[in-house]
Amino acid sequence: MTFVVTENCIKCKYTDCVDVCPVDCFHEGPNFLVIDPDECIDCTLCEPECPAEAIFAEDELPEGQEKFIEINAELSQTWPVITDVKEPLEDAKEWDGKTGKLDLLEK
Repeated sequence: MTFVVTENCIKCKYTDCVDVCPVDCFHEGPNFLVIDPDECIDCTLCEPECPAEAIFAEDELPEGQEKFIEINAELSQTWPVITDVKEPLEDAKEWDGKTGKLDLLEK
């Protein structure tokens, strides 16, 4: 099993989670983070650190978020690893909790 970053991270991109990851499995895109499923060791440390509550265990994904399993796997192969905490996107608070953001994902 692995953990998955889901839709609520889009346009928020809080990075609190990368600071606690012992295996550096997070990858950064323009407005989203993903977890490399091949690197994730299922340690559970990242999930409670996400202010947007966008990280879930693969077998506990909310309904409608299953497509993010594939998105995380795909984008983690091309996006660079992120290991340092950065400021969230400028308007992150405005986007936190909004649904229907998949079309806003910048690859």
